[in-house]
Amino acid sequence: MIASCRASLVSPREGIRRFAMENKARNKGYVHYDHTDPCRYERWTARESYEFMHTRPWQEVVDFYSNSVNGRASILSALFGIETHRVHNDAEILEVSDKTELESVSAEDRTGRWARLTFKIVLSYHGGSFDGWQKQPGLNTVQGVIERSLFKFVDERKVQLLKDKGLPVEGSVVVAGRTDKGVTALQQVCAFSTWRKDIKPRDIEEAINGAVPRNLIVRSVSEVSRSFHPNFSAKWRHYFYILPFNDWEGGEQGSESGQDAENFRCNENTDEQRIRCDECNVDTVEDLINDYKDDHENGKKPQTFSIIRVNQLLQQLEGKLLSYKMFARDTKASRNVGPPTQCFVYHARAAVARLPCSDHGEGRKVMCVELVANRFLRKMVRVLVATSVREAAAGADEDALIKLMDATCRRATAPPAPPEGLCLVDVGYAEFDSQYCLIPKD
Repeated sequence: MIASCRASLVSPREGIRRFAMENKARNKGYVHYDHTDPCRYERWTARESYEFMHTRPWQEVVDFYSNSVNGRASILSALFGIETHRVHNDAEILEVSDKTELESVSAEDRTGRWARLTFKIVLSYHGGSFDGWQKQPGLNTVQGVIERSLFKFVDERKVQLLKDKGLPVEGSVVVAGRTDKGVTALQQVCAFSTWRKDIKPRDIEEAINGAVPRNLIVRSVSEVSRSFHPNFSAKWRHYFYILPFNDWEGGEQGSESGQDAENFRCNENTDEQRIRCDECNVDTVEDLINDYKDDHENGKKPQTFSIIRVNQLLQQLEGKLLSYKMFARDTKASRNVGPPTQCFVYHARAAVARLPCSDHGEGRKVMCVELVANRFLRKMVRVLVATSVREAAAGADEDALIKLMDATCRRATAPPAPPEGLCLVDVGYAEFDSQYCLIPKD
């Protein structure tokens, strides 16, 4: 009798999975993505996820980034009580590259492409003041402002070519990575090349700083090797996302202690512990499945999420070379030829903090997400943040983000989080070092 009972017993996780598979046909006509992975609560729809992420006091985050760009407040390190944030410096590497490359060509023989001067420009800009990076007709973009300010440094030959084509005389810059409208950058990198010999880095800095005071600031300008490319030469990108909480939100969002994390894990395993304590009680599994049915049929949706759970979800991405095509937007889901583009994530963490520049008493409580990878796809960071919050709220497994990479439709991931919370912290051209991260590893 006991053997027969154990043979018919299934775990709660397996029972929920079977229930989801049995109802797949019934939900076939549902417009939203049909998730089959088990979770504690029903996942938000795309609209619900969008509303949850957007109905927040974003203006305080916008003001914080604006003050950071203008130097009126401490930089991001102030969120975690760090006095200074170590900024990556790769000047020595670029100087060595210059010497090595030009040693084989004498000064009098440096003509054409060898004679071209390339300047590396590091700048900060407030995302809310521009319509993104990429130059577009009729819009106030960062690239448009910079290229117009560099018109005086264009060499005569290019000036004549532009005039012959009826185009305005402007400089041309390439960038490490384009940012969307609303996204702030603290250490964006771009490059400008010219054949004129009378240009100094100081001239370029003054020209750009005078174009849009306060909202666009040049941090440094240096002459680099002609082979330097801001995008292709970069070895990693460092992004930071701030998600503000509403006044009424609390509970699990505020979980910060290790004990809370342990309680969270224990609560997840409560059902399985009940099975182990009462192996022959088959009704236990049926009750759990019925509870799962009730939650889904009654439309029960979570209203909170755990920051600790978000951190656990993101940590699973570290040290892995994966395809993030399901987490990209506005691009093809797959290439016509060749394998999909893969990204290697060096650092992925989430933590709670408070905005130091807020008028909200002790400071507005926020969740900070820090991501460092060799490359990022279009809107990938914002989709990762929104999907992590959704999966944490639903109580999904720690490897939920990994499983979503095998999905066949991008509707499996959440809509991008608002751009106002995103900031490009830095772009690195040397090997990544975790000491430059703001959220430390455990």
